[in-house]
Amino acid sequence: MTGPVVAAIDCGTNSIRLLIARRDETTGRLIDLERHLEMVRLGYGVDRTGRLDPAAIARTLDAARRYRQLIDHHGAEMIRFVATSATRDAENRAEFIDGIRGILGTDPEVISGAEEAELSFRGAVTTLPDLPVGPRLVIDIGGGSTELVLGTDLPTARISLDMGSVRLTERHLHSDPPTEAEIAAATADIDALLDRAAQEIDLSVPTALVGTAGTVTTVTAVALGLTEYREDATHGAVFEIPTAVEHCLSVLRQSREERTTHRIIHPGRIDVIGAGALIWACILRRVAAESSVATVHTSEHDILDGLALSVLESLGA
Repeated sequence: MTGPVVAAIDCGTNSIRLLIARRDETTGRLIDLERHLEMVRLGYGVDRTGRLDPAAIARTLDAARRYRQLIDHHGAEMIRFVATSATRDAENRAEFIDGIRGILGTDPEVISGAEEAELSFRGAVTTLPDLPVGPRLVIDIGGGSTELVLGTDLPTARISLDMGSVRLTERHLHSDPPTEAEIAAATADIDALLDRAAQEIDLSVPTALVGTAGTVTTVTAVALGLTEYREDATHGAVFEIPTAVEHCLSVLRQSREERTTHRIIHPGRIDVIGAGALIWACILRRVAAESSVATVHTSEHDILDGLALSVLESLGA
């Protein structure tokens, strides 16, 4: 007899992602039934206008309709839908929330950065059993925000920073490829925010560093030289930090045309992956300078897995 099937949807600044899963009754781990991503760029222009673009809302609602069909096909008992940075920031978020409610029959949750961080931490570390013992620092780079979470089995410190691949591209990286002056300005912004993060999180204590979400997994796939995207290759991948930084800076300085030669970079990330890679490089260098951590682990599992686990627990499964 199998346990209940649940659905989790994470709607961020750049993408909307779906996980339909159930729990393995022997191991307690999630079993994926469906895992999908669509690049809808919901957060396009929010940093500048303070409002969600009508075309972006329409793209996102279309994706939600396709996800609804998959959810119905698998007979999911409960859906949890969370919206993150772009929706938190938008003046017209009610229009988007009403649309999602009409399609999925559930109220979207505009979660706080703190809860987003906790869910990402849980999803990432539960699927990497070989991490070193001690405090783990999990980094989740999104389109509009970046979460840093420190903890061993559960988070003990967390912060959400207003920097992400879309937000940083719109603010600074306008040239193709970005100029050194643009990179310097973006780096200054990132470093200033990391200074703020260091007041909340002791960056000297981690024994392990874990990166998750699209920027990190994409750069990992590039570093591995994959010609087609394979989660079984990227999940659990380990790099020396200087090597990981080198790959980040390589992606950053490529033109958009050069990035398209990497078949594993999703077309919807081509114009913003450079900014995400710069954020990741700055974080890697900062952690390496302040702690004894020498390597970085990639996790394909993140907030979606944390969401699915929270739904299953609410059902007593």
